[in-house]
Amino acid sequence: MRTPTRRSVLGASLTVAGTGILAACSDPGSAGRGGSVATGPQGYVDPAGKEVAAAEKRRAASGGGAVRTVRLTAARTSLDLGEREVTSWAYGDALPGKEIRVTAGDTLAVTLANHLPEATSLHWHGIALRNDMDGVPGLTERAIEPGADFPYRFTVPHPGTYWLHPHAGVQLDRGLYAPLIVDDPKEPLSYDKEWVVVLDDWLDGVDGSTPDAVFEELTGGRGMSMDMSGGTGDSGHDMSGMPTPTQSSPSPSGPSRMMSDSESDLLGGDAGDVAYPYYLVNGRTAKAPSVFEARPGDRIRVRFVNAGGDTAFRVALGGHEMTVTHTDGFPVRHAPTDALLIGMGERYDVLVTAGDGVFPLTALAEGKSASTMALLRTGGGSAPSATARPQELDGRLLTADRLTADESVALEPKSPDRTIRIRLTGRMTQYDWAFDNTPYTPSQRHPVRAGERVRLEFVNRTAMWHPLHLHGHTFALADVTGGPRKDTAIVLPRNTLRVDFDADNPGLWMVHCHNVYHAEAGMMTVLGYES
Repeated sequence: MRTPTRRSVLGASLTVAGTGILAACSDPGSAGRGGSVATGPQGYVDPAGKEVAAAEKRRAASGGGAVRTVRLTAARTSLDLGEREVTSWAYGDALPGKEIRVTAGDTLAVTLANHLPEATSLHWHGIALRNDMDGVPGLTERAIEPGADFPYRFTVPHPGTYWLHPHAGVQLDRGLYAPLIVDDPKEPLSYDKEWVVVLDDWLDGVDGSTPDAVFEELTGGRGMSMDMSGGTGDSGHDMSGMPTPTQSSPSPSGPSRMMSDSESDLLGGDAGDVAYPYYLVNGRTAKAPSVFEARPGDRIRVRFVNAGGDTAFRVALGGHEMTVTHTDGFPVRHAPTDALLIGMGERYDVLVTAGDGVFPLTALAEGKSASTMALLRTGGGSAPSATARPQELDGRLLTADRLTADESVALEPKSPDRTIRIRLTGRMTQYDWAFDNTPYTPSQRHPVRAGERVRLEFVNRTAMWHPLHLHGHTFALADVTGGPRKDTAIVLPRNTLRVDFDADNPGLWMVHCHNVYHAEAGMMTVLGYES
């Protein structure tokens, strides 16, 4: 029997259903809108409280009123990666899942039916939505149990490139993700075609590997023990009332996926924990790549999404210069570059003017001695080899700290009303990733008040880089004049990242590392609006 992981039991907020995996919800109305499931100290805004409802009403009043209705089913399925087929979990039978597209100001109504053997949820990565729709079981909703469904409904306020995925254990490292594109009704960019490019690292279903087995290998089997009768595990937290994890994942099987030789100067040393057998662009390997067709001279908007679990990608389009226009959905002053570094959870939009021929869009698994690619085809000619490495990968490289927010979205200069200092702690040898040496529990609260300018100061005391993600808000990089607006940003080893945001969306909001295995080990916490 597999030992339940730390996150699967803490507030039921993790594995078996998730980065929170809490009690299932056979009555969807009882989870989320029907009342908070959050545990912890009193004096904080309820995820389904009046403050949240009022904020949503203001968003809806400024929107266009259209409703986009979608039904998703999460189920076990066969996926074609090009050079092989695997069995995994996905939304439908394609990888990535089918793109969802709305216009800013619209209401998105998505019903998720759970046909998986575990509870699950949907998180809308980067969207400033109502708190009880954020998809964090054990904090903002009850997890969606096998056989149940749940209706997510919220106003989508900002245009940009976003995506959706579970916030449930290590489910993200399966096929459960899809792009979410929010069109701007007053789009200022001019382009002929649009290419959504989703990057991923892949191991599920390959030679018996599963993300759960990989996590167990990384932790050395040190998952948190739990009294199945609802007692107290080895963390000392009260586990009464928590659901019993399903044992749907096998014991560790397949080859070792531990990575011990990854190295990247860009990432400050160690590049990652997991050696993936495949790296994908739009669900395909480099030996059977996806192909985007255009005409010579077309101006193409490329929307990059890194949906990987443990891999940063350095990307370049052979024979082309890219002009960065957005990061994490928000516009920046246009910046030319040859290559981009994209951490897990980050998104970048670029413009390119297509040449004549066949060109590799290469995604280098940074520091992992591997790459993958897709193809841009505008004319005749042979496709480049699967190992093509365009010279642009070694040319001008752009990272987020070299960008400046567009004036239309720049955060107004202001001294912070509150500074929250969070230390990143943990060691690869112990795999005890956490904030302030304290593994996640849903009762954690870092208090903020509505209307404050808040500074988050992340002090990375580890020898590993971490892509940090804030739910429900965008922040500005505080150490950059006119810093770009983002919701996910890389903090390098032994470095400090400072970000500022306005507390304008009440609720209980996760902050966590977007390396899914670091988060599962405990590198998560909660910002709580005081009521």
